[in-house]
Amino acid sequence: MRLRKYQAAILIELVLILILVSGRFVDKKEPAAVSGNIKFAEVNTVEGKKSTIKWVDFTVPCEALEYAYGRDIKAHEAGTQLDWVSLLAYTASKFGGEFDKKAMREMEKAADMAMEGADAAHTATSVLDTQGEELKYYPYYKEAYGAILSGMVGPYEVQQVEEDGSVEWHSVYGLKAYSPIAKGFGYSDYDDFGASRSYGYARPHLGHDMMGQIGTPIWIKY
Repeated sequence: MRLRKYQAAILIELVLILILVSGRFVDKKEPAAVSGNIKFAEVNTVEGKKSTIKWVDFTVPCEALEYAYGRDIKAHEAGTQLDWVSLLAYTASKFGGEFDKKAMREMEKAADMAMEGADAAHTATSVLDTQGEELKYYPYYKEAYGAILSGMVGPYEVQQVEEDGSVEWHSVYGLKAYSPIAKGFGYSDYDDFGASRSYGYARPHLGHDMMGQIGTPIWIKY
């Protein structure tokens, strides 16, 4: 229980740290589009070639991230899979990227629907994906959110001290991302996510600056 609370507490900061990957290129067959807070920059295309998403605004609020993460964990405990990225993408595609109270209620209904439809042959994620096929922008949101959040939640192993004093590896499921700054090294941070940037071209800053000490070990794993 303590591990889960700790994971939820650091989830928000980890998303801000890893948000820089939101500029990753994602290929799509459909023309570029604009929907809510997700903006797909229009690019020049040649007949037969794919258009490309150039950048994405990631504005999912903390409450939505925490809820989707919690449902992912509960689904795993129930013996199925409910990918939190798919749940967020499904909600965003129905409400144009907005996560107000109405959208949050819809996300809860979508999660319940997916869990009720899950069986031995279909995970809750596959049920949600099937429903998402009826929504025009579901593939876009899933690609965009996946570029930022995929791989952050899943199975991993931790060392635990047993009653006899021995240390054993145990498989667990939850938040796998972590702070890249080594333990014991202080740092300061400035909440400039979304602030204006003009170098090269005008755009919002899609990152969270963290200023560490000279010589601080940094661990980044993809």
